[in-house]
Amino acid sequence: MNDLDNVVREFLVESYENLDQLDRDLVALEREPGNRERLSSIFRTIHTIKGTCGFFSFSKLESVTHVGENMLSLLRDGQLTLDADRTSALLNLVDAVRAMLAKIETTGSDGDDTYQPLIDLLTCLQEPPQAPEPSPHHDVEMPTEETVVRPNTIGEVLVREGKVTRGDLLDAVRRQMNGDPLRIGEILVEQGLVKTQDVRDAVATLQESKAAASLAETNIRVDVGLLDKLMNLVGELVLARNQILQFNANQKDPAFLRTTQRLNLITTELQEGVMKTRMQPIGNVWNRFPRIVRDLAVACGKEVRLELEGKETELDKTIIEAIKDPLTHIIRNAVDHGIETPDVRLASGKSRVGTLRMRAFHEGGQVNIEISDDGAGVNTERVRAKAVERGLISRDQADRMSDREAAQLVFLPGFSTADKITNVSGRGVGMDVVKTNIEKIGGTIDLQSVPGDGTTLKIKIPLTLAIIPALIVTSGGDRYAIPQVSLLELVRLKGEKARTGVELIHGFPVYRLRGKLLPLVYLNHELDHAAPAPASEAINIVVLQADDRQFGLVVERINDTEEIVVKPLGKIFKNIPVFAGATIRGDGKVALILDVLGIAQSAGVISEVRDRALAELQDESDDCESEKHTLLLLGMGQDRRAAIPLSMVARLEKIPVKDVEWADGQEVVQYRNRILPLIRVSKVLDVDAGDDRAETMQVVVYTSAGKSVGLVVDRILDIVHTGLRAQRSTRHNGIVGSAVVQQRVTDLLDVEGIIRAAAPAFYEPAGD
Repeated sequence: MNDLDNVVREFLVESYENLDQLDRDLVALEREPGNRERLSSIFRTIHTIKGTCGFFSFSKLESVTHVGENMLSLLRDGQLTLDADRTSALLNLVDAVRAMLAKIETTGSDGDDTYQPLIDLLTCLQEPPQAPEPSPHHDVEMPTEETVVRPNTIGEVLVREGKVTRGDLLDAVRRQMNGDPLRIGEILVEQGLVKTQDVRDAVATLQESKAAASLAETNIRVDVGLLDKLMNLVGELVLARNQILQFNANQKDPAFLRTTQRLNLITTELQEGVMKTRMQPIGNVWNRFPRIVRDLAVACGKEVRLELEGKETELDKTIIEAIKDPLTHIIRNAVDHGIETPDVRLASGKSRVGTLRMRAFHEGGQVNIEISDDGAGVNTERVRAKAVERGLISRDQADRMSDREAAQLVFLPGFSTADKITNVSGRGVGMDVVKTNIEKIGGTIDLQSVPGDGTTLKIKIPLTLAIIPALIVTSGGDRYAIPQVSLLELVRLKGEKARTGVELIHGFPVYRLRGKLLPLVYLNHELDHAAPAPASEAINIVVLQADDRQFGLVVERINDTEEIVVKPLGKIFKNIPVFAGATIRGDGKVALILDVLGIAQSAGVISEVRDRALAELQDESDDCESEKHTLLLLGMGQDRRAAIPLSMVARLEKIPVKDVEWADGQEVVQYRNRILPLIRVSKVLDVDAGDDRAETMQVVVYTSAGKSVGLVVDRILDIVHTGLRAQRSTRHNGIVGSAVVQQRVTDLLDVEGIIRAAAPAFYEPAGD
């Protein structure tokens, strides 16, 4: 409701947070019934809600929380023992309070439902306790609403915990005011009212309370709508920054250049700061799962232990909201279908308690979420039979499927292996929606299962959807953006390689990338653009990852990388699978964002026929793999080629010529806090060097026994994976032999021989 005053709004926000914590505390308390600290925390939370209800005149909510508070008081005092029935009743109380809070938020009142059955149940489970006998010396009060206050003195803590009465505390205060040099705690100990340990415990409680208060003072609540508006404004600022930077490229005014660089820096820092305000730990979603797992396990007659790892992993709030329901459904499936009942687990030699593990971590600019169980795994034969029975696939298709392919059938719409419909499963709506929702936010999901050992679902999702780095490419004269999170590498084929590098396998174009077959997709073809002129002398391949497969996207031109602001597509484009969104570039023009997974599916890259054809051909290629070598191909002099094993290369560097210095008659350069000696390979081989006017040198860094040396070469041409046929053995002037590589005779360099000839000190033992 829109007219709630600030106090009620604050009450609702705090109460919702407290209820989420209650869910977790009650489930944890069921495992550790003797944890008095947690029990006291639960009591205080319910008591706070009840007290505030009375202030706002929410009488029905006050009645429900009052009876729950009574039970918790008896549990806290040890007069009752927490069991499964009482835990379930208290969890139902939490649900009732949450429902009444929702009513207050929407209507301003706590509703018409009095929840009398729940009140009766809680009352029945209390087994009315005997009132405690009053002390012969002191009127010991139970903590009341007046005494349960935020502790700000040791005396208040002792009163709240029932160690002393309010009257005893007042007597001690009067004694101190009359000139007693002792402190309050010392006076109470001297009078025999409390023990020294009680005072120490009160001090510890007071310190914890102050720490919590200081934490609250450093945090404020901000409306999500305000954050979204701020994020949109930052997105517009990034677009304006991109336009200014593009305009800046043609300017020569130093003052203007400095200003734009400053603007770029500030915009980047502001963008990072605003994005951090939207980042939340995934634990905010996971906190609800212990309750869900506990309730499902009880309903299914199973025993399940939930393990959570990586709760601090952060995602954008939009992503958090998008994955909440898919993760919940996966959890329900794991408990209902995956983990067996205790007797079945014991019969198969497993622990009677099943384990459900959730793990989250950052990797490669994405968030990885793994949900695994140690249950029975996916019965692929049953999955095939159910899919055929429901008409989702034919019997022939089912027979040809591998177990891995069969397991993926659970993601088909309408699929379910449940024999009957229950309130947990069986309606055939679930995993297909999970897959769809994950893919909507640019994520992927994969299922791996081992019969008898369990199932693992792996989800990969982006950190944020608002501002992402992207590669800009051109096709048909238009520019498109490819999210960099899907980008693996760029390959450019020129000349003869462009004409002969692409092969056709069963009608599918492929390219051999380092000995592996890479399926190719032509972007012009997928977008129905006119094919480029055949006279093109180069082929640009963008190597992408879609799901767990790699493919090459052939584009007309690769432009640059830049940060783009993702804009949602209009309704007209929603059903076009190859587009994921749009962005406005620095020149003010719109560029569509490509959906990598959608392109792969549209082009048939992720298909059974193509996978098998490539696998068969790959097997043939792998038969002779052991005879091949990976070489770094070099250009020497005007037209001479040489190669060295890539395994001998530590790094490839471009070093400015102006940084070269001399030491002990040897060219050197300062490199990574060390002095790197340089050897000019052309000079050792007695080959005419290339252009000596170049401003940078191509350097191959070789490392051995903790020492490094830089081999200066004229040109670095390529990295090739090839067999060494038509070899000519020799050992002369730093060359071990020759071979035909890429249809050219190529010298095979003796790296160690070259180093020994030019820098013999490299192989001398340290300290000699």
